[in-house]
Amino acid sequence: MTLTSSAFTLPDRLAAKAKPTLIAADEQQFARLAHSLEQSIAELSSQLDVQRKSRGGSAGEVVERDLQIRRLSARLRLLDRYGLDLCLGRMVDAAAGETLYIGRLGLTDSAGARLLVDWRSPAAEPFFGATHANPMGLASRRRYRWTRGRVSDYWDEVFTADLFEHPDALEDRAALDDQSAFIASLGGSRSAKMRDVLGTIQADQDAIIRAGSRGALVVDGGPGTGKTVVALHRSAYLVYSEPRITQGGGGVLFVGPSPAYLAYVDDVLPSLGDDTVQIATLRDLVAEGATAGPEANPDVALLKSSAQLVGAIETAVRLGERPPSTGLVIETPWADIRLSAAEWAEAFAAAEAGSPHNEARDQVWEALLDILVDKLREDLEGAERESSDYDDQRAERDEFDAYGMQSETSDEKLRRVLAGDPDLRRTFGQAWPLVEAADLVADLWAKPALLHGCAPWLTSQELATLHRVDPRAWTVSDLPLLDAARQLLGDPEASRVRRRRAVAAAEERERMSDVVSDLIASDDSEMGVMSMLRGQDLRSALVDDAALPSVDPDRLAGPFAHIVVDEAQELTDAEWQMLLRRCPSRSFTIVGDRAQARHGFTETWLERLQRIGLDQVTIASLTVNYRTPEEIMAEAAPVIRAVLPDANVPTSIRSSGVPVVHSRVSQLHAILDAWLAANADGVAVVIGDAAFAATARVRSLTPELSKGLEFDLVVLVRPDEFGGGIEGAVDRYVAMTRATQQLVVLS
Repeated sequence: MTLTSSAFTLPDRLAAKAKPTLIAADEQQFARLAHSLEQSIAELSSQLDVQRKSRGGSAGEVVERDLQIRRLSARLRLLDRYGLDLCLGRMVDAAAGETLYIGRLGLTDSAGARLLVDWRSPAAEPFFGATHANPMGLASRRRYRWTRGRVSDYWDEVFTADLFEHPDALEDRAALDDQSAFIASLGGSRSAKMRDVLGTIQADQDAIIRAGSRGALVVDGGPGTGKTVVALHRSAYLVYSEPRITQGGGGVLFVGPSPAYLAYVDDVLPSLGDDTVQIATLRDLVAEGATAGPEANPDVALLKSSAQLVGAIETAVRLGERPPSTGLVIETPWADIRLSAAEWAEAFAAAEAGSPHNEARDQVWEALLDILVDKLREDLEGAERESSDYDDQRAERDEFDAYGMQSETSDEKLRRVLAGDPDLRRTFGQAWPLVEAADLVADLWAKPALLHGCAPWLTSQELATLHRVDPRAWTVSDLPLLDAARQLLGDPEASRVRRRRAVAAAEERERMSDVVSDLIASDDSEMGVMSMLRGQDLRSALVDDAALPSVDPDRLAGPFAHIVVDEAQELTDAEWQMLLRRCPSRSFTIVGDRAQARHGFTETWLERLQRIGLDQVTIASLTVNYRTPEEIMAEAAPVIRAVLPDANVPTSIRSSGVPVVHSRVSQLHAILDAWLAANADGVAVVIGDAAFAATARVRSLTPELSKGLEFDLVVLVRPDEFGGGIEGAVDRYVAMTRATQQLVVLS
């Protein structure tokens, strides 16, 4: 993409910023960047084409090829999508005067010269972390605003001390951002508020983004403090900076509160140079989540929110893992085999600790067949030793050979015969059945006696409360229990596929063995070249694994190396178990605000997290509100402090000059029409009017679904009807603080 015109398209009102002395260096850099991008895209396209045409060799080579295709495709998509606007800004080192350009990813030219420094690299840290209190060695930095691939505005921030002492020494202030221009105009005099802000803005967020991943990091902050931005940047940063996360570690899972929220942030991670982070809501983690309805009974919701009831699921699973207490006689063409109760128990003990029930079932079944094969061999060898009649002994041996017992595949054939015994299969199936998660949980709600056996602490009244006529009428409160059941049981279909795969592989090996035998028999060469095919390993290698039955893995089942949870204050103890099971390392970024918990949050973060199983916890607080104007926060703060006096209400640093408007519901459409006519850009939202139909630029949401989002204009409809107590106050507070410019309250 050769740059044939200016990279800047500044509007007339910013003509002062278009002076060649201000942008000439950038123009040259962008021209080099455009040339390099053109070359990089061509090279990546060529490499990708070669990889796609490659068939690969071994299974490992195929996997590596697929990974390489994914890496090349991801980088090519990013370059194609952004072009010059890969560049976020530049910074100038105060000592050396060197200028570094910061990008969404790193880029060099054909000679190896660095054009862009990846924003996640240590070299880029001052671009985000420098403040007037700690410039981190910078003289200045510049940030760009891009519109359709061209710079439509930019801002300079300067850190040189003599500028503030002698503001008249600055030749041209046209490009200074608000903060630098304000300080330059005031000289050495600064307000306490501005000084505090300049000492923390960006630096506190960047420190959180770049913190290590060990343990749990809580990012606590009120509305507009940039929690979500920090969480998203941190996700991309950890993937880039910590190899353990991506190199066999499971990657990162980002959990948001709602589909609307995910749609809002979905584009952010790719724009930060990452497309590997999995994004989901808690509903997405469970198959039944898409259709689960709300829990109408608050008593049921409370009971199902406990981690203790989740623990009862494990008890229910173990009920299906009890070895038979009586023996079993199995008839075979060679001899009858008696399987004792002790041998049943021995086989059941072969299940590997921690294996899901349905997967462990396969392990037990294989152990059972091992015991039977060994017993049959012992019985036949003993019978041969005790026989005094050579002819009878010879006949028995011939029959033994006829079933392939002494061939190299004898064990495999014998196991297939034993595995087909109906009594053995029926008895084993009753003692260790394949279980579906939905069946297990439904049985608990349908059978109070079973539930009491698994959760003996429940009172008779609580058992009656949990009893359900339609046990499969799933609600959101069931999802953690269904998830626990699925994690503990494993996928029964995967177990069935494994068995079909094993049978198919055995049949294919047998077919390959026949093919190899025919080739050897037909070989009339002097050296007997075909005889080298006699090896069993080579015959097995001829089996096409790709043609065997398989199951697509559940990408959200984990385990993950790190999990980021936004709006974490809403999670119940049971929902936390869904995430803890997916992250054995207990490496979390937990983002939330206790004051925005709809059902209350009386504990500290440390108390809550230690209670659910996280003991290595660090707390980081964000207290500056960048989003919500002072005028709106002045009305929102009393709403939440009326029910939560210790709420972490952040300090707004901006004023819109627009007061909160109070009017009547009848004025809704007139207010929206006036706003749309006056604002060519921007998005509004109506919160609290279920009958309002959304349009392209005006959303319609409930208070709960608005959480985590922001809009230029927020119109609250009858907020007094949102409810009472903590839940109602939180809904009003959350809805009010979604506004970045204007708030209208209709009653």
